[in-house]
Amino acid sequence: MTKADIVDIVSRATGLTKVDTEAALEGFITTIIEALQRGERVDFRGFGSFYLKVRKPKKARNLGTGVEICLPERTVPVFKPSKLLKASINQEITYSQSL
Repeated sequence: MTKADIVDIVSRATGLTKVDTEAALEGFITTIIEALQRGERVDFRGFGSFYLKVRKPKKARNLGTGVEICLPERTVPVFKPSKLLKASINQEITYSQSL
């Protein structure tokens, strides 16, 4: 599913125009990005959490050339789904597999 697909679905469900829906979605995404840039955690009850995780520096190997490289410490965004989201997905998968 792409962002355009989400815009179409939300637009049909809410009666908003696609332009308004896309602007709202852009605002939503921008708000999450800005909060993460400030080092804040973003929680959506029943859906999950976005937060930052610091990865330690490590040595890795270029698989093509075999050359060892050093990866510096870096901060990466992480999404952790809620228990409710996991349960609803597992319920859907279990139900559809039994058909």
